[in-house]
Amino acid sequence: MERLLELARNKYFLAVAAFAVWMLFFDKNDVIAQYEYRSAVNKLQEEKDFYVKEIAKVKKDLDELNTDLGTAEKFAREKYFMKKDNEDVFVIVKEHPKN
Repeated sequence: MERLLELARNKYFLAVAAFAVWMLFFDKNDVIAQYEYRSAVNKLQEEKDFYVKEIAKVKKDLDELNTDLGTAEKFAREKYFMKKDNEDVFVIVKEHPKN
């Protein structure tokens, strides 16, 4: 008990303890803020990975479109439902069963 009182009277210990409490709870870069920043960084990294994959898919489609005219026609028919003048297009949409 006397050791704790001696430690509590030590001005260096009190200064370090006050500094630690200030940095952990009251500073603008406290522990909670650091956790939120890390969560935001992780979320942004996941979004970046998603968009990098999407860019790769789009580049692949673009390369296919630039190399072959038949591919361009196929792409226009599948993605944009384009058709020739003497054709009819039927779009079949599968409905998910309701549980």
